[in-house]
Amino acid sequence: MFINERTKIAALLKYHPDALETIVKLSPDFKKLRNPLLRALMAGRTTIAMASKIGGCKPEDFFKALAPLGFERDYPQTDDAENSVANNKPKPAYLQHIHPNQLVNFDVREMLAKGNDPLKAIQQKVKLLLPGEVLVIINSFEPVPLIKLLERQGFKSYVNPIDTDTIETFFYKIATDDKPVEDVPVEKKKLIAPGDWQMLLKQYEDNMVEIDVRRLEMPMPMMTILENLETLPPDNALYVHHKRIPVYLLEELAEREFDYRIKEVQDGEVYLLIFKNK
Repeated sequence: MFINERTKIAALLKYHPDALETIVKLSPDFKKLRNPLLRALMAGRTTIAMASKIGGCKPEDFFKALAPLGFERDYPQTDDAENSVANNKPKPAYLQHIHPNQLVNFDVREMLAKGNDPLKAIQQKVKLLLPGEVLVIINSFEPVPLIKLLERQGFKSYVNPIDTDTIETFFYKIATDDKPVEDVPVEKKKLIAPGDWQMLLKQYEDNMVEIDVRRLEMPMPMMTILENLETLPPDNALYVHHKRIPVYLLEELAEREFDYRIKEVQDGEVYLLIFKNK
């Protein structure tokens, strides 16, 4: 497999079963990847270049360590602007003049260390922000998925690395209004009629993986679905029995280039069919 600085960690883990432990040996910070929750949330978004910044190592360290597993370095033409959200940007003028009393600090490191997903708690903090207040998420890595999510809700962000274990991410709105933050609506074309649903299932009847996450506690439904997608063959579909439309998952699917269709059966019962974009 050819890899470069923009190769996603998820692709490495999918290609070779020993890639996980090989990566973990590069930096103590990568031990987080052994946590299934963190691995499911971050591996699909994090490139080798981004991981190198998090772990305090170089992309060359990845290439050298992974070579014995069959990974070969590719040399694509790249520009100096890496895909990382934090790209040594200067602190925005808005934040330079902010009063400390306007900062709402939320340290999520302990929650993540216990294997808990802080997303719900973060969204609650977001909804409680007063005009002019800034939410500061304190973490041990750059929270790329969260940044992308809150950008869609109108937030600007600034990432401030403190040390190898502490990264502050500031979320703020320069112009505020009184409208509440709403969930991203599901596209109507993704909601499918019963007859069309059966036709869709027919297309994948011999290439389908089926899971039921209705009885799982949060955040296990999303984690279980993402873990299954990591090993899903390109021509297969994942058939999910869920109890609600998982809005945050749908945003993650778009980022990972998956498409989906939804069939609402009744309250507490929703079917999803997830497949790779073609």
